[in-house]
Amino acid sequence: MATPRLSAQASIHIPHPEAPPESEIFMSGVNQRQEGDWYYLRGAAKVETTEFLVTADEIDYNSETHWAYARGNVKFEHFADGEKLNADHAEYNLKTEEGKFYVVDGTSPAKVMNSPGLLTTTNPFYFKSLWAERLRDRYILHKGFVTDCVIPKPWWTFSAPLFDIVPGNRAIGHSTLFRLHGVPIFYLPIFYRPLGKNERQSGFLTPNVGNSSLLGYMVGLGYYWAINRSYDLTAIEHYFTSRGPAENIDFRGKPNAATDFNVQLYSVQDLQGQNIGTASAPFYLHEGGTQINTNFRTAFDGWTGLVDYNYLSSFLFRQSFTQSYATALTSEVDSTGYLQRHFDQDTYSLYIVGQQTQIFESTAPNDYVSIQKLPSVQFSSRDQQVEDSPLPVWLSFTSSAGVMNREEPLTYKETSTIGNINTANAVDRIDVEPRVTTEFKYKGFSLTPSFNFGATQYGDSWKANSYAPNYGSGVTCASGTSSVACPFADPNYAFSSASILRHDIDFSADLRFPTLEKIYTPPKWLHMGAKLKHVIETEATYEDISGIHNFDRIIHFDSTDLLADTNQVKLSLTNRVYKKDSKGAVSEVFTWSVVQERYFDPTFGGAVQPYQRNVILESDELTPFAFLNGPRSYSPIVSTMRVMPLRYLSIDWRTDWDPLFSKFVDRTIGAGFRASKYFVNVSQNEINAPIYPALAGPGALLTPLTSLLTPKADQVSFSGGFGNTNRRGWNAAASETYDYVDKEPLYEEVQISYNTDCCGFSGQYRRFNWGTRHETQFLFSFALANIGTFGSMRKQDRIF
Repeated sequence: MATPRLSAQASIHIPHPEAPPESEIFMSGVNQRQEGDWYYLRGAAKVETTEFLVTADEIDYNSETHWAYARGNVKFEHFADGEKLNADHAEYNLKTEEGKFYVVDGTSPAKVMNSPGLLTTTNPFYFKSLWAERLRDRYILHKGFVTDCVIPKPWWTFSAPLFDIVPGNRAIGHSTLFRLHGVPIFYLPIFYRPLGKNERQSGFLTPNVGNSSLLGYMVGLGYYWAINRSYDLTAIEHYFTSRGPAENIDFRGKPNAATDFNVQLYSVQDLQGQNIGTASAPFYLHEGGTQINTNFRTAFDGWTGLVDYNYLSSFLFRQSFTQSYATALTSEVDSTGYLQRHFDQDTYSLYIVGQQTQIFESTAPNDYVSIQKLPSVQFSSRDQQVEDSPLPVWLSFTSSAGVMNREEPLTYKETSTIGNINTANAVDRIDVEPRVTTEFKYKGFSLTPSFNFGATQYGDSWKANSYAPNYGSGVTCASGTSSVACPFADPNYAFSSASILRHDIDFSADLRFPTLEKIYTPPKWLHMGAKLKHVIETEATYEDISGIHNFDRIIHFDSTDLLADTNQVKLSLTNRVYKKDSKGAVSEVFTWSVVQERYFDPTFGGAVQPYQRNVILESDELTPFAFLNGPRSYSPIVSTMRVMPLRYLSIDWRTDWDPLFSKFVDRTIGAGFRASKYFVNVSQNEINAPIYPALAGPGALLTPLTSLLTPKADQVSFSGGFGNTNRRGWNAAASETYDYVDKEPLYEEVQISYNTDCCGFSGQYRRFNWGTRHETQFLFSFALANIGTFGSMRKQDRIF
């Protein structure tokens, strides 16, 4: 049949590959006839343009008015937007792309919301109504419903007298009723569903409810405000029936391409408090507080800047109200701000740094250590070769100048009195360290000697001998008082405004031996690839630091102040095993490193004192576990092993063996397995520092005693389950952390979920058990795929 042209196209779209040329119409039917401007198509009737296709049992089309009237099994498909409609009959204008469809249902392409932890589906967005209007790029549905579920028996629907749908953009329902399996659940005055573009829209968040044995019933309601394309704010108000209100505020922004920020606030007004007394004699402990986390990044004119500010009103608040086990046990709060710039092809670096670190010692008020840099300017140079010869020479340096402050509580354990030490508001510190390095190589041997010359000027210091243990007569020991020496008393801090100059010469020589290696062909039953390569690396480092004769007078702010005299050798042996598969890909499947240090100066120039916990830079760089409880000639043997024989199995084992006590003083071991839908993780963290019995001396001393280094700890964590966030059917997981010292669980969690093709149901049991917090929670959530979650389970607290 003839193909009349449209006089004008309403819009410009990318044409469908098999569509007619632009401005032309293809029409066909089993029976066709033309009467003037009218075309009558009967039997498998079809009208197609560049933008859309209409099929029906019968189609009447007027080439003058551009109206088409379709009857019987009407199907409409729009190529550009992707929507498809089915109707009993329809009338449609091919020029204006407007019309009406009666007894209609249809689909729009799925909008998968790629948000972590959000249930997703690739099901198309389905809608059905008594009749619908198409107005250019939108549909108005009358007396219908929408869903993401598979038809004809959807798990859920939103029904409303009127829906406004823009395919590929959004759907809005007015006076909407949500039904689950046909049962009315709740009413929404307005329902908004993104379908593509412009997904950031202001609106109320789904309410959440929950229950806690400690906080009571919880009800929460939030609002999301899309201020503009660069800023948004989320505000959620909670109310705990047994404690009071709580606020969550999250403000984000990106003013320009190089700048972004995020401010988060969590606050609880604990109006009632927790009764830590008895029913007859109650005592209410108010545990409320505020936590603020701020992150700001920017770049301008060659500079980059960052502000990461974190505030915590009290450790008691964190332990009482945080919903994360890992966060509840984190007693450190760090804040950092800096501006940095690199010069001369990154040879030189300039940093302007402000920093604050708070380490909470307990949940008691003001029981924390606070260290501040107010601020510090750091200028450094990376290694630069100044001599290009068989004996190369590199020069580098670091330097800094700033003002510091340190504040911490002072507790006399024997008398239970608490004092406080505080440096001046600003302790100035200037540090300069130039470094010279060279290197010798011969037949696989590599020797790298270096000289470091350090000078540090402190504006204030401790008084001489004030950092040593207090042996005065006013301290009570287990044997009595008076003149009995009590070596476990706290230091007697005495602050001095006298300046002090520390200078040192640091010589080190790093010797690396030739690498030993051998290639094997493993048996096939091991599934270890085509080839295995075993590599042995050996290294010895000698270091001599001298000139630091005033360690006890230096105020400690960071690692710069922990430097002490030493004369030592560090020996390390590392075994590595690599595998190569049949495709040539290489991966490391086994690593085992063993390190030990030998000290020729057991007291480290007098910095290490007997009968107390000593932390110096040399020990801190070897292991995070303190081991210097007095002078000694060698360190523990530090062993670190990682095994990944298969892509779904990994094992990590780190331990310190102390020959001085012939035992493992600490160890961490963990194993993880994940295959298909199953996963298991097990870990143990144990600290078993030596416990001292009564000591011989000029009188009986403290007995029994706990460790001078780190309190004993032994915790085992387990997690396992099957499934994931989007897996259909049943998913379950559990985790537990058990304390073998206190012989009770610290944290337990069990989650069970069931996902359909378009929604999911989850229930969670959690138990917190530490300090004053003994709480049981029962949480639930109901998730709508690609939309969001309703309930009391936070996204970050879900196992999956």
